[in-house]
Amino acid sequence: MSYGKIRASSMPPSLKHEKKIWKQGKSFVAGVDEVGRGALAGPLVAAAVILPRNLKIPGLNDSKKLSFQQREKLFPKIKKVAIAIGIGQVSHRIIDKINIGQANLLAMKKAVENLKVKPDYLLIDGERNKVDLAIAQKGICKGDARCVSIAAASIIAKVTRDQIMIKYAKKYPQYFFEQHKGYGTQKHLEAIQRHGPCPIHRRSFFPFALLAQTDSSPMYNL
Repeated sequence: MSYGKIRASSMPPSLKHEKKIWKQGKSFVAGVDEVGRGALAGPLVAAAVILPRNLKIPGLNDSKKLSFQQREKLFPKIKKVAIAIGIGQVSHRIIDKINIGQANLLAMKKAVENLKVKPDYLLIDGERNKVDLAIAQKGICKGDARCVSIAAASIIAKVTRDQIMIKYAKKYPQYFFEQHKGYGTQKHLEAIQRHGPCPIHRRSFFPFALLAQTDSSPMYNL
């Protein structure tokens, strides 16, 4: 039994969900995913991608399972063949005002709204995720690893956000955003402790919310 589970989890995303919807007469199925949910800095970025029917892109997979180089190669291929791509961003300021769960859904909604072709159906990463739009939709647990459209969206969102964080790295070089993209690595945490937060850090996130209680913390001596 365990061997079967390992084998299934290692299989690449399929068109199983898209084909089921196409058979219902719906032509434009958009895969939707987001990245940056757990980062300490920068925006949350979502992507919505509508692919042609029965399209196969060699190497396509959940962005988290791919290397930087693999994502960079797949990114232009997806953009070239996609019927439509929409990007949605939610800034660190908005994330701090609402909560990360609501920001996640807002970014996805923006991504779908920015599609130049209106989708007939949405396949969304995350079983409980539902976008506040009058479009038929389904949330899929680990959809980025199981569904081709969502996997494509995960790559578009990931590369787009990486590019944003690399630009921020030039503005705030002391935080090394080009390396960790705003996630809580040891190097990033040490930089925060040394320099305090910069304007794009999410103040509602750990460690900021915790250390805000200590007036003597160097993070809040700016």
